[in-house]
Amino acid sequence: MTLSVSPDAVAFFSSRLAFQTDVADVHAAVASGDPDFVLVDSRSRPAWEQGRIPGAVHLPTAEIPERAARALGKGLPVVTYCWGPGCNGATRAALALARLGHVVREMLGGIEYWAREGFPVETDAGLTHPDPDPLTTPCGC
Repeated sequence: MTLSVSPDAVAFFSSRLAFQTDVADVHAAVASGDPDFVLVDSRSRPAWEQGRIPGAVHLPTAEIPERAARALGKGLPVVTYCWGPGCNGATRAALALARLGHVVREMLGGIEYWAREGFPVETDAGLTHPDPDPLTTPCGC
């Protein structure tokens, strides 16, 4: 079997990397103290209250058309997240923001994998630090 470079595969995987990011990269940027994006939690109010990524802006997908301009302004890119890999809420939020002209990426894994990596989760009571899931850490990729 002869393998050759597939331009379609290169375009597909390049596109995924241009429009998606992962929890480790988002955490590194947030931990640097100077992320070059606004992190948007697109989940419902009850989900937000259960826990969120520190520094995230709460902007449920259904509210994006009416609130995005006030909540996000213009200029900085946006990274969206929702519950986890079994949910396409972050994808829907990213699409809504892209339609409004924002530069946007989706964080793969959502808050589920953020917590599974052991990264801090904020509630109204303060920060918690979940125990890392040994099946997800350290990935090293």
